[in-house]
Amino acid sequence: MKQSFSAYSIIQKKRDKEKLTKEEISWFIEGLTKGKIADYQMSALLMAIYLNGLDKMETVALTDAMLYSGSVLDFKDQVYIDKHSTGGVGDKASFILAPIAAACGVKVPMIAGRGLGHTGGTIDKIEAIKGFKTDISLNEFVSLLKKRGLVLIGQTKEIAPADKKIYALRDVTATIESIPLITASIMSKKLAEGAKGIVMDIKTGNGAFMAKLSDAKKLAASIRETGLRFNKNMMTVITDMSEPLGCAVGNSLEIIESIETLKNNGPKDLTELSLSLAGGMVYLAGLAASHKEGIKKAKLALESGAALEKFRELIIHQGGDGKVIDDYTLLPHTKNTLEVKSIKNGFITKMDCKSFGHHCVRLGGGRQKTSDIIDFAPGFILNKKIGDKIKKGDVLVRIHHHENQKMIAQEIAQEMIKKDIIIGAAKARSKKKLIIEVQTKFAAKNKKRK
Repeated sequence: MKQSFSAYSIIQKKRDKEKLTKEEISWFIEGLTKGKIADYQMSALLMAIYLNGLDKMETVALTDAMLYSGSVLDFKDQVYIDKHSTGGVGDKASFILAPIAAACGVKVPMIAGRGLGHTGGTIDKIEAIKGFKTDISLNEFVSLLKKRGLVLIGQTKEIAPADKKIYALRDVTATIESIPLITASIMSKKLAEGAKGIVMDIKTGNGAFMAKLSDAKKLAASIRETGLRFNKNMMTVITDMSEPLGCAVGNSLEIIESIETLKNNGPKDLTELSLSLAGGMVYLAGLAASHKEGIKKAKLALESGAALEKFRELIIHQGGDGKVIDDYTLLPHTKNTLEVKSIKNGFITKMDCKSFGHHCVRLGGGRQKTSDIIDFAPGFILNKKIGDKIKKGDVLVRIHHHENQKMIAQEIAQEMIKKDIIIGAAKARSKKKLIIEVQTKFAAKNKKRK
């Protein structure tokens, strides 16, 4: 006999801190997807989950329901591995690590997102390349992946449609920062791609959604456990977001920095992180005996130029102009720059990383609401980072802006000098590690590695 459920009773149950069954969660999500559950009812359940949490089995059940709300790909080959980041300022590592991993033999099915708030979106950045097509069908996605080994698209209507509805509600109901909801959102999309393993870059620090390290560790554990229950090999990497990653912030500027990194001319932090994450993908794919060996293979692919050529192929086969690799003027750019200069001597001891993201949004490089149109050209280039010695008059940041944004750029420059970049008399005793923690778990059905 089929069980009878009601939205009211399920919301009430979670409100009263009771555990929901797999069947109740599945019924609720199916109802939302089919339009039988109202947005206000889903919003009420989201708030109850935000306040009272979900246990491991409830989180898995929610992930499962969201996953199977749409199409699910299943690649039989072990070498299909994806990577995901929880988002940060200047985080363009996907454009570097994915071609590196692909050059090492990993097949990389990347379904990425757009930016909202202070963090930039992978899809927005790659669309700075004229003609690059991110809205391709699932069939074309699978075909390109099998032939080329690397595809980068935005979320489709077929993949986890329940997540799209739920995320839109979370964004306007103050329920974003919930570990079970973040886990289900990320994993439902990643599992639907058909990858056999996932490398998760979880950001922590003032430029990340998980500002506290303790919260980042809880999220990492939740994601690992959920992935393992779906028989996926999992690596979680907790990384610092106390300052922008690399030196560029802004869509076109970040594409240029990514290409420069693939040419072995990138910033140290961006190169280090990209190699570590790519090495993790090689390891999870079974193409290296350890993470350390995976990093060595990744480094060879970078230094040989093979990764750069993979990125060129990605651009060309998704409709973009491959000439951008050698001619950055093909990217949108501003005609004006403003230098932000230090007003004293000392050492950079702290940066308000989140503010850099908000400043970029203010210049049009991000969205304040989902309907906003992205301007690919504006942004910043950081000349100095935390720990650097500074002299009065040194250029700290160059603001790239349009002619009609002079006043905004000047206001941003003043904010950077007064509060965003802290200069102290003495150098900090130790700078935070870029890579804070790496945890790897292989699914029970997969062969164990060293």
